[in-house]
Amino acid sequence: MTRLELYHDRPKQFHLKGLFFFILSCAILIGGFVWLNRYSQSTIRIDAPKEDLGRKVVVHLPNGREVFTYEKFIIEKAGKTFYKGERNTIDLTGGTLDYKNWE
Repeated sequence: MTRLELYHDRPKQFHLKGLFFFILSCAILIGGFVWLNRYSQSTIRIDAPKEDLGRKVVVHLPNGREVFTYEKFIIEKAGKTFYKGERNTIDLTGGTLDYKNWE
């Protein structure tokens, strides 16, 4: 048998040991990334700052209805009283403000 026949004619052997170690190392690496992600997400906390809204206010309107709000949202402009919320503005002119704790 010549050197060419010895090394080139027969098929190369497939090594299961190398494939096993490759898959095992990939699994350990992915597991490490997952553990690091979960650990970092559980230790880092971002809390929103607490906003001081003022005292609790009940506005008694002339038509008999009541508006429950906070002092920060009551605005007075040109002799008129307004409730200015995040999305809307309500005219509270003529209503009486009562500072009491509502639930």
